[in-house]
Amino acid sequence: MNPADSTRLVRRIAAGVGFDLVGVTSAAAPARAEHYKAWLGRGYAGSMRYLHRYQDLRSDPAQLLPGACSIICVAVAYRREDEPDGAPETGRIAQYARGRDYHVTIRRMLMELTDRLRASLDTPFDARPFIDTGPVLERELAERAGLGWVGKNTLLLNPRLGSWVLLGELVTTLALEPDAPMTDHCGTCTRCLDACPTNAFPSPYVLDASRCISYLTIERRLAVPPDLAGLIGDWVYGCDVCQDVCPFTPKAELGTNSELMEDRLPARIPLKPLTTMTSGDYRRLTRDSAARRATRPMWIRNAKIALRNISGGDPAE
Repeated sequence: MNPADSTRLVRRIAAGVGFDLVGVTSAAAPARAEHYKAWLGRGYAGSMRYLHRYQDLRSDPAQLLPGACSIICVAVAYRREDEPDGAPETGRIAQYARGRDYHVTIRRMLMELTDRLRASLDTPFDARPFIDTGPVLERELAERAGLGWVGKNTLLLNPRLGSWVLLGELVTTLALEPDAPMTDHCGTCTRCLDACPTNAFPSPYVLDASRCISYLTIERRLAVPPDLAGLIGDWVYGCDVCQDVCPFTPKAELGTNSELMEDRLPARIPLKPLTTMTSGDYRRLTRDSAARRATRPMWIRNAKIALRNISGGDPAE
């Protein structure tokens, strides 16, 4: 089977597995690898020291698997119906964290894709799955594979699904036909940049993660600086503001994956019970959820910040 035929087979099987988007790119070095290093050098990763590791692998995906020549990039939609305004003293949870842990779901789907390809191809091949926990510059790879373009809010944008997609990659020794990158359709729009409550975008296409509400509520283990705590609003886990205001959101298709669309966590959660959450409460709340990324003390901290912001109190901790 030639590369073009193999790529068509990949598309057909990936759709059957349940991926909403699939594209192929080569295992060549990402063009933005140096930009990523410069981004780290400016301190924009905050306390996420793990992002500094494995720079050689991020700069050269071919090192991730001996003989790698292609990368299959996939995406699963997760947008939900718009929620009405919540009850008083409730905190908001980002949409991606409300369903089953996407790391588990997408990894399983990637393994199923691999198994089905092996059953359909006579040519033996190796493959290695990655999600956002691996040392890959996945948004650039997805852009290169034609899944969308990296928007001014630094998220991957697709005309049909907006930015409400979760990404995965399958690095493989299969010889496949690369797709063409998609054109940037952001134009002169700056809605995402203008709407950010913490001014986390120093310029278009650049995120200072140390100011991002998602970072502050999920990744930052220490106390949140008072000047930023007061800007978090009622978010207790993540933030969707720059996605909500995007012009592509109103027409973005809703997610259909039953695991990712489970209601394991609500759109809004009562804040006062969170401030006295026990270890058992925490385990029950975050079971099988990506929301376990934040520790119990962080959930308590976030709930207290949100309560103070709602009441207009002093955000200082």
